[in-house]
Amino acid sequence: MSQHRRRTSAKQGKQRQVLVVATAVALVVVAAGVSLGLWAASGGEGGATGPEARASRGGAAAAPTSPSPTRSYPLSEAPRTIPAVRDHTPARGPGWRPEKDHRVVVDDPALADEGRLVAGELGLSYQGEKSDKRAGDLRLSLNEDEGANPESYVMTVRDGRVEISGPAEAGVFYGTRTLKQAAHDGGTAPEGVVRDEPAKAQRGFMLDIARKNYTAGWIEDRIRELGDLKFNQLGLHFSDDQGFRIESASHPEVVSEQHLTKAQVRKIVDLAKSRHITVVPEIDSPGHLGAVLDAHPDLQLRSAQGSPVQGAIDISKSESADIVDDLLDEYADLFPGGPWHLGGDEYQALTRSNPEASFPQLAAAAREQYGSGATVADLTTGWLNDRAATVRKHQRTPLAWNDGFFRGTSVEAAKDIRVAYWTGKEIGARQPAEYLSAGRKVINYNDEFLYYVLGEPQTFVYPTGQRIYEQWTPRVLRGTTAVPERYDGQILGGSFAVWGDRPNAQTQDQVAAGIRMPLRATVQKLWDPDRPELSWAQFRALADRLG
Repeated sequence: MSQHRRRTSAKQGKQRQVLVVATAVALVVVAAGVSLGLWAASGGEGGATGPEARASRGGAAAAPTSPSPTRSYPLSEAPRTIPAVRDHTPARGPGWRPEKDHRVVVDDPALADEGRLVAGELGLSYQGEKSDKRAGDLRLSLNEDEGANPESYVMTVRDGRVEISGPAEAGVFYGTRTLKQAAHDGGTAPEGVVRDEPAKAQRGFMLDIARKNYTAGWIEDRIRELGDLKFNQLGLHFSDDQGFRIESASHPEVVSEQHLTKAQVRKIVDLAKSRHITVVPEIDSPGHLGAVLDAHPDLQLRSAQGSPVQGAIDISKSESADIVDDLLDEYADLFPGGPWHLGGDEYQALTRSNPEASFPQLAAAAREQYGSGATVADLTTGWLNDRAATVRKHQRTPLAWNDGFFRGTSVEAAKDIRVAYWTGKEIGARQPAEYLSAGRKVINYNDEFLYYVLGEPQTFVYPTGQRIYEQWTPRVLRGTTAVPERYDGQILGGSFAVWGDRPNAQTQDQVAAGIRMPLRATVQKLWDPDRPELSWAQFRALADRLG
């Protein structure tokens, strides 16, 4: 009884009052019991109807004939998702499952895209900005949690409604991915509060489309898959010795017959953006430029004996820099994201025992630019710095493969060039700790775990999800040994990579099947590098259940 209610001193008045209140309470309890019974009985009636929605399964439970005022629910368990949520506060209640008459509403128009997407996936009605509350609502909102991880979110399931909030749109989007998985195939999002955020800011998938041509539709399918798994980067390695795969206006002569048009790339970029995925382009240089050199043989590097060097451009010629910079400048508007991959690996001039004797033109150019003691490695480092300056003008952050950085040179790679660490097998390869102790930021591409190389050439074998899940973490940058924990903050994340060394070894559908579980294992460890709660068998079964 409200403490503001006026008391009466008359005994008869008290008795009447107690009787009225008792009757009212009994009616409320009965009504509540009926309501709970009806909720439990709904059982997915009127499930998802949108084009991307999944069908509900399971029959409805019978409503109790005499609702009990003591009815309660067990404490909820965390939703089973990939990647797993990092924190869940359980509560008692029926949870939430999508019904066709439920609304998706937003508190901010910036969340309209996220709202429309999840509404279509779950078969709900998108209603835009609304301040009222209705049963079954899914509400998306931006909070004012300054300083919070922009990819974090809170998902609250309570009183028959769901609210997903975050400091930025990306976090809210990831909350909708959690809800989508929890409600998969007629499932129920459990009562309680999920608080979740990724451990690593960069969670990537790199695709070599230069050596193996992939259709635009296949790439778009991977974007949808990556988005649902909370990846946030897609790398496109589109220039190599075997092909140059994107339409060019500045140098159409270098483009392969099979390629993506710019219209197709824009569609890919737009789809990725809608899933909060940044597309990271890579034009590898000064090696791996065979497709460009096929159209410009005068720029191909030649030894002192006149022998051409496969894929290597002659960096002593100003025209070499001009053509690569033309291409970098051209694609800046096509790829509006932040990171830009410059390659820098496997420049064949530096695989010779005496590069200065083998390539006197490079040695002469090094001395002219950097002094009498300069080497071919100095000239190559200068090339990398110049290309970094080109993309930096477009407000891009450059990165390069670890074997594009050299020890003992008088010219040092610019400090802001991030290290994509992939191998310790190359000549002169340096340990990851050398880059980390120098203060560089590193992205993990460990070829021991994260390289899916078509045809399994050399010592490569197709990676398994189980091995990644059980043995790899972002700190395992080279081989199987983790770097010291003090460097963890400099490791920005990681990327699983598909390379097309033997492009016909698998069809693109076989590639999709082959990378399915490795992708899921990789993002689990990037989202939360701690030992997973589920065993590998349980994780694989969960992946099969979620589709």
